[in-house]
Amino acid sequence: MAPRGGSFERAYRRGRAPWDTGVTPPEVVEEVSGMQPGGALDAGCGTGTNVLWLAQHRWTAMGVDRSATAIESARRKADWTASAMFAEGDVTRLAELEIDGPFDLILDIGCFHGVPASRRDAYVREVARVASPGGRMLMFAHGQRGWWPGSQRTREPEIRRRLGEAFEIERVVPGRDPPGAAWFYLRRR
Repeated sequence: MAPRGGSFERAYRRGRAPWDTGVTPPEVVEEVSGMQPGGALDAGCGTGTNVLWLAQHRWTAMGVDRSATAIESARRKADWTASAMFAEGDVTRLAELEIDGPFDLILDIGCFHGVPASRRDAYVREVARVASPGGRMLMFAHGQRGWWPGSQRTREPEIRRRLGEAFEIERVVPGRDPPGAAWFYLRRR
């Protein structure tokens, strides 16, 4: 994630990260159930819930988050498995973290709308670079400014404009909370 002013880090340190529910969303479970396990990247992985779930389902999963506190927690929880890996850093600079993929699945559950608008094209370049041809991307984003610390307004037209060249948007499913939320199902061109 690319939080502003360390707001994500503070929330994790204080134990007040309501977005980090400890439960893999049913949308992820459903999407993955029809896929052959392979490599997965969770952009903005928080404390590693989805990375660990994927590892338990035979995926080799890498999680990246800017919060040192969240990554430390994820690594503690992952002591039991070698197929779950974590890197602390900026998702708009995956190459600097030596994350190369290719990944068959990319998860973004609330990361993109936490990336400053000026870095969103860099984010797209990086996830497109590490996605395998035909690879799947599942993104949860919303249009509510300030619902999560550092979150910016993100709407479907922006996602189509920024990701459309590298990813085909196969479907958009409205989310329940917050208002304006949606799940985006994409495939790498």
